[in-house]
Amino acid sequence: MDELAKLVSQKTGLSEDMSKVAIEMVVGYLKDKLPAPIANQIDGALSGTGTAADLGGLTKGLGGMLGKK
Repeated sequence: MDELAKLVSQKTGLSEDMSKVAIEMVVGYLKDKLPAPIANQIDGALSGTGTAADLGGLTKGLGGMLGKK
């Protein structure tokens, strides 16, 4: 998540600490709103411990929610 926080900080001008808070808020919101199988993959994707299959499932699930097949 540090890499993402740095990117958010660079793009928004927020401090890295504030960027982490913003990321945690967005991630929490997504996990509340997404179906459980997809929500469970978010932590793995952000921590870098998820597998390529996890990321593929996450993007497929998100694409399905957005109307893509």
